[in-house]
Amino acid sequence: MSALLEVEGLRKRHGERVVLDIDRWQLEAGRAVVLTGANGAGKSTLLRVLAGLEPAEMARGSFAGQPFRLAPYPASLRSAIVYMHQHPVMFSTSVAHNIGYGLAARGMARRDIASRVEAAMEWAGVAYLRHAHPGQLSGGEKQRIALARAKVLEPRLLLLDEPTSNLDGQAREQLIALIPSLTAAGSSVLIACHDRDLIGLPQVQRIKLREGALQERPASASPA
Repeated sequence: MSALLEVEGLRKRHGERVVLDIDRWQLEAGRAVVLTGANGAGKSTLLRVLAGLEPAEMARGSFAGQPFRLAPYPASLRSAIVYMHQHPVMFSTSVAHNIGYGLAARGMARRDIASRVEAAMEWAGVAYLRHAHPGQLSGGEKQRIALARAKVLEPRLLLLDEPTSNLDGQAREQLIALIPSLTAAGSSVLIACHDRDLIGLPQVQRIKLREGALQERPASASPA
């Protein structure tokens, strides 16, 4: 696989504390990567830096073979990289409108939005909720809707921050089951989590953030 994202000399401090101190790291295209580490290690910070939501220093970066800087954060990366918060915000409108919001913001035609939103709802298993108000949704439904809202934008890189941390039982299993289809569709996925089932997904690369540095672990093997 070719590298989708490469960074060198990525540094981030919170006061005197060094949160990120990454000499060199690359993420392959079409790969799912799980980012682990202790609470407070900086996992969410790394995702937010890559999404252009927090400042950091970086000596060099490239995305899809094109060099980039973190400041000012390139518009091309805002279109290609999508970040999903651990506690996704829902607008006080319908589920369908929530999923299509990003497409509307990009100026897509209403007819095309409707088609892509419908496909995303079917993919996430939430089509029955298309007219529901977000206040009526369970935690698992909100997470799957947020994932559909991210997927419909067809990101090159999807950043998921603890997507299953507030879920249990069937809701958690339903969300985990959606992850392999994201890479099958061509997206790379970077997931910050502690979830053993996410970490154990077949062909998932594992990296650990410790004292600001990334340590690579073997990928999970495919089941026999």
